[in-house]
Amino acid sequence: GEKQLSLEVGDTVHIQEGEWKNKLSSQFSKITKVSEFVQFSSMCVCDSRDEEVVMSTEMPLVKEVTTTLREWGSIWKQLFVANKEGRVKQVQRLMWELMEWRSQLLSGTLPSDEFKELKQKVTSKIDYGNKILELDQVVRDEDGNILDPERASVISLFRAHEEATAKINERIKEEQSNVQTDHSGISARIQSSPTHSLYVFVRNFVCRIGEDSELFMSLYDPIKQCIISENYLIRWGKEGFPKEIDLLNNLKVVFTDLGNKDLSREKIYLICQIVRVGRMDLRMDKKYTQGLRRPFGVAVMDISDIIKGKIECDEEKQFFIPFFPYVLFSSCVPPPLPLSCLFFSIRLVNFPPYNSISNIIFSLSNPPGLWVTMKALVGDIVQIRKEYPHLVDRSTVVARKLGFPEIIMPGDVRNDIYLTLQAGDFDKYNKTTQKTVEVIMWVCDEEGKNSICLGAGDKAVSEYRSVIYYQIKQPRWMETFKVAVPLEEMHRIHLRFMFRHRSSHESKDKSEKNFAMAFVRLMKEDGTVLQDGLHDLVVFKVRTSNGAFSREKKTHNNGFILRRHCHHASFEQRVCVCLHTFIFSVCLPSSVGLLGLLKWRTRPELLKGNLEKLKIIDGEEVVKFLQDTLDALFNIMMEHSQTDDYDILVFDALIYIIGLIADRKFQHFNTVLEAYIKQHFSATLAYKKLMSVLKRYLDVSSRGEQCEPILRTLKALEYIFKFIVRSQCRDVLLPMMLRELSGALASMADGPHDERRNSLELLNNILEVLSRDNVVRYTAAIYILYVYMHFLISVVACMTAILSQMDDRHYDTYIETFTVPDLDFLMESFILFKDQIGKHVYPSDWMAMIMVQNRVFLRAINTYADTMNQKFLSNDDFEVQLWNNYFHLAVAFITQESLQLQHFSPTKRNKILAKYGDMRSLIGFAIRDIWYKLGSHKICFIPGMVGPILEMTLIPEEELRRATIPIFFDMITCEHAQFGNFHKFENEIILKLDHEVEGGGGDELLEYIHLLDCAAQKPTLKPQVQHFVSLVKGLLIRLLDYRTVMSDDSRNNRMSCTVNLLGENYTEAAYTLLLHSRLLKWSDDMCSPQFELHGSQTQRQLKETLYDTIIDYFDKGKMWEEAITLCKELAEQYENEIFDYELLSKRLFYENIMKILRPKPDYFAVGYYGQGYPPFLRNKVFIHRGKEYERREDFQNQLMSQFPSSVRLNTTTMPGDDIRNSPLQYIQCFTVQPVLEIPPRLKNKPVPDQIINFYKSNYVQRFHYSRPVRKGPVDPNNEFASMWIERTTFTTVYKLPGILRWFETTLSPLENAIETMDSTNDKILTMINQYQADWSLPINPLSMLLNGIVDPAVMGGFAKYEKAFFTEEYTQQHPEDRDKLLRLKDLIAWQIPLLGGGISLHGKRVTDDLRPFHERMEECFKQLKKKVEKEYGVRELQRKEKKSPNSWTSSLQRSSGSVSTVEEGVVTVGDTEVKLRKSKKKKKRSSMIFISEERERTNTLDCKRVRIGNS
Repeated sequence: GEKQLSLEVGDTVHIQEGEWKNKLSSQFSKITKVSEFVQFSSMCVCDSRDEEVVMSTEMPLVKEVTTTLREWGSIWKQLFVANKEGRVKQVQRLMWELMEWRSQLLSGTLPSDEFKELKQKVTSKIDYGNKILELDQVVRDEDGNILDPERASVISLFRAHEEATAKINERIKEEQSNVQTDHSGISARIQSSPTHSLYVFVRNFVCRIGEDSELFMSLYDPIKQCIISENYLIRWGKEGFPKEIDLLNNLKVVFTDLGNKDLSREKIYLICQIVRVGRMDLRMDKKYTQGLRRPFGVAVMDISDIIKGKIECDEEKQFFIPFFPYVLFSSCVPPPLPLSCLFFSIRLVNFPPYNSISNIIFSLSNPPGLWVTMKALVGDIVQIRKEYPHLVDRSTVVARKLGFPEIIMPGDVRNDIYLTLQAGDFDKYNKTTQKTVEVIMWVCDEEGKNSICLGAGDKAVSEYRSVIYYQIKQPRWMETFKVAVPLEEMHRIHLRFMFRHRSSHESKDKSEKNFAMAFVRLMKEDGTVLQDGLHDLVVFKVRTSNGAFSREKKTHNNGFILRRHCHHASFEQRVCVCLHTFIFSVCLPSSVGLLGLLKWRTRPELLKGNLEKLKIIDGEEVVKFLQDTLDALFNIMMEHSQTDDYDILVFDALIYIIGLIADRKFQHFNTVLEAYIKQHFSATLAYKKLMSVLKRYLDVSSRGEQCEPILRTLKALEYIFKFIVRSQCRDVLLPMMLRELSGALASMADGPHDERRNSLELLNNILEVLSRDNVVRYTAAIYILYVYMHFLISVVACMTAILSQMDDRHYDTYIETFTVPDLDFLMESFILFKDQIGKHVYPSDWMAMIMVQNRVFLRAINTYADTMNQKFLSNDDFEVQLWNNYFHLAVAFITQESLQLQHFSPTKRNKILAKYGDMRSLIGFAIRDIWYKLGSHKICFIPGMVGPILEMTLIPEEELRRATIPIFFDMITCEHAQFGNFHKFENEIILKLDHEVEGGGGDELLEYIHLLDCAAQKPTLKPQVQHFVSLVKGLLIRLLDYRTVMSDDSRNNRMSCTVNLLGENYTEAAYTLLLHSRLLKWSDDMCSPQFELHGSQTQRQLKETLYDTIIDYFDKGKMWEEAITLCKELAEQYENEIFDYELLSKRLFYENIMKILRPKPDYFAVGYYGQGYPPFLRNKVFIHRGKEYERREDFQNQLMSQFPSSVRLNTTTMPGDDIRNSPLQYIQCFTVQPVLEIPPRLKNKPVPDQIINFYKSNYVQRFHYSRPVRKGPVDPNNEFASMWIERTTFTTVYKLPGILRWFETTLSPLENAIETMDSTNDKILTMINQYQADWSLPINPLSMLLNGIVDPAVMGGFAKYEKAFFTEEYTQQHPEDRDKLLRLKDLIAWQIPLLGGGISLHGKRVTDDLRPFHERMEECFKQLKKKVEKEYGVRELQRKEKKSPNSWTSSLQRSSGSVSTVEEGVVTVGDTEVKLRKSKKKKKRSSMIFISEERERTNTLDCKRVRIGNS
């Protein structure tokens, strides 16, 4: 028919241009909904290892998920079949999750942040699933992409495997314990980053105010009662939307610079303070004073779980934050309570009005509040803008943390000054009504410039006006705002505060004047900035004109309570104002000493003192200015390069800074220091100064003198060396480090564990650096290899890293310069490689690491082989041991488990082939080439290399196998040429084959063993080689069968059961031990260790012990005849050898034979048909010896329990080819009768029945099965007149009973041919009768049957029998088969009339379209008939005249053999005479058929001898 593709769900088909594409397109067009079944995707074609590879253009992660799902799906099916319900559900759940995520990935609609998050989940799930399914581990980079071994160094690959293993194991522990390790409630994803952000999108503000308002949003810690972020300011119009219409639906803010400490806070709130801008009271009309900032209320929400990642939020989920008006608290909250503290009171459960307030708020149909969406983001502002561009763009407002982030990276410049106007006290003494006070602040310089930012997202303003609390003498504002001034103008800037009374009446308000003022300078005279903290301002009473303020401003340098005498103003004693300052600047230190160090060039005479003062400066101040401080230190060092005046001071300062960062408090600044070294450090000559001071300290310490800084120096040594290396000192430093490392490694085996670990870690780091930088790899790699080869035999990763960095130049130089002789070096290398290959130093799922190691080792082995070819192949320099080591190493490499691709899944196999190819072939062909180069030296490796080469041939790689098997014939030729035979080779390969098959190999070797038959080139060797090949084939067949028996789950198929199950198998156990005893002699020779039993020393003692046991078993099995034989043998020994007459009188069983009743066991014929059975059972018949009184039904049920999936055959005829070739299992079981074989010594003698009865069911080898068949017309008055008996004889390989309860029946090839021909003739006859009786049957089965016999092109019929048996050679070799040959010829002759009848019938039934086929079949039949009748005679069929005139019958009866002679009353069937007696009217019994001589017939296929041995 047409060509077809067999596809499964998920298969990919590459459609090229041409006929296939057109056909597939036409087929797809017939499907109504193609998209439901077929998905078209674009592909790309690339070249890989000289092959065209079709790859999908999908993103790598999608392809990985697809591949993973297919691999897991195959395993899932296996788990389902194995009935592992729990694991099936687990894998199914994992697959469903991956499929859902794959759909999301394919959608292409995910923003980058969600894509990254989903990618992390997908890769984590894949890695977890691979681990629990025992698949290979996938190593990834920081972004979750699969790490490419081609681009990664060996050490980094090794470390990636370690990290991945640790993560997966931790994940599995979490799954098993069902507890999420969630430090302080923070998710692992968030905790892994040092910097975090919170994204907030204000969707709407719902509140009827009637005036403009200001919304100040910030993060708040309710436990410490402090704001932790800048305010985000939204100016909201009285119309109900932002005053700037462009901000509508774009009110987005990101609170950044949050660290892990912030996330560890117990509670974090998002608060929104609402300030109303308008009249003093909403009830007043427009005539009253406008533009007053009045407190209105607070909205608050606990966001602790959101910001810590406990709750996953997307940008579409909206939260409602309820609003609490300030007026509701007027009756219960002290008047000075600021807006920012209201929500702290709201959250208190014991606060009286809490419930009533909540009820009031939420009882409204449209409660006031804010609608926002939130999402916790990982990273700083730069990172989140890259990863979340759909959320955070350039228009998104950034609100920074009130404080430095936990890590201040180099280049992160911040110069922010935050002021919090906290509280004031404006006591009017005896006045009952207090004034309403407003505070106004300007940022002033001599020119009047100013800049104030009230909140993030708002424009800078010229002045700040405070919130007004009506007639409160002690207002608490708690308002925070930022002052932004240029750094260079900081010393000229001061802050001016003006205090003014406000009135609700506009006219009165206009008449109010400023009644007091205060000011603050931001920078002191010494150049330091204002200290952070709380400050009480000095308030001056306003008495004069504005000029007085100018003079007072110039007179006072500070506005703090310094109580400095002032001549131009008076203090206002009754007014007190508190101001809190936060200065976050990386450019303005608050320490004089640090400032002097940073500006050391302005006062160089103070440099030494400033360097010494650095150690007493607060560490937090130092790390804030880390980059500037380090730059200053190295600038001092470089600008004084010609002198060493400051070297020690600078070195000590550097040690102090490194020590600070090592402290737990500042350890998160390690990344800052690393970044500085890699990106900002540029002092190229610093290594000279650093190494000079370091050497000085080490020299002083080594002399035993006091050296106070040495301990701190050693602790900071890591970063000191990083500075040295970064300043281009690697050429000097590396050899020195290697020399020290060499000494450490030399004593590593005896040293402490920490020293060994540190030495190896140092070597790993060196190799990692060299893999990234090729500057000094040439010299260093050679030196490291020298060190490594002597001291690091067990550190495979280091060795692999070294070899991977060596090219041909390195190998050549190393071999030439090596101090040890080349021979020793190569020997040591081969032993080392072989040891590492065999140790399995990596976990089996580290496939990437294992394959990289194999690739590196393969290159090294081939390189060393080239060296050997050049130096050690000639006769003078030939080294047998060296080449022997090479061969064993190469074979160990090629046979290692990690390269056996046939054991891997298709997915894994394809990955390895695509990435690395089949490395077995490369080294296998190298072994073959080197073998043929050995010339006359080959004899040195025979028979030693027989086993290794045999291991290679057992690898199921066809080309490799065909290339290496001829090496065996070359070995045969070499040994035969040397010794005239190849006995050593023969013995060795048989021994190794036995070992290999026992270990599970050798199954496919039968297909290729014929390649040994290369003797056509050597005619003198041809007979011996052919005999040897035949011997090996037979041995392999028996070894494989024996292995199948021993690995079979059914103990009944194993010989060991006859010894172990003594309660039921005493007879079989006795026969088995008898085999053992026959290996011993009646001598006083000592036993071999494997034969010692129960303390027996000599062979005589052991044999006697065994005989005693065997006799006891025969006694229990009632086989006293066998026991008597052994007793007689023992009696001979007692009487004539050891003269122990006392033992001579024991154990005579004659009386038991005569007096004890012995039940006869039944025998059963069991046929195992179908390809589902193992080879030793498949399509064979066995005779089983039943137990005493065992019924056939019980025996058959036991058989069915051994093969629960088998089908019971209810017929006793031999099954046809359809059943024999079926993949299923069929069992046929029926009872057979043993054929008595009287021993010659009992013939023609009066023998008691008790003795004869024993031989009727014991010592039997032939068994009969008889069944009635009816032939010819049936006489209704006498059914026995047409009854025939078909008798089948089975002959077993061994007599029963024996070492087993069952033995196989035998069948010669000629007998099989006779049986097949008989069955074929019967099948033709049956089909003719069927078609005569029913003309509606289809003609095809008859056509196929007839054509398969008569058409020579089909290769059917009996031509194969003529070539096999009807030859002069066969007749001479098998003279005993003369009668069987005649029977076969007779059956062939009888087939012609049967075929003629069938073809005649076919001609009547054939249709016109099959007429040419029928005519060809008739022509073939004419030629066949002419040939057969000429050689074997003519046979004719007889018609049945009664009842069925159209039926046919032959003179031979059904399955009764062929008829050669027909006489009156006697029919000769083959060599069996069937006597027919006419029936008598009164005796129906006389009409039965009696068989005088049985026709021997068997019911199995092939002959098989059971391998006998103890197990």
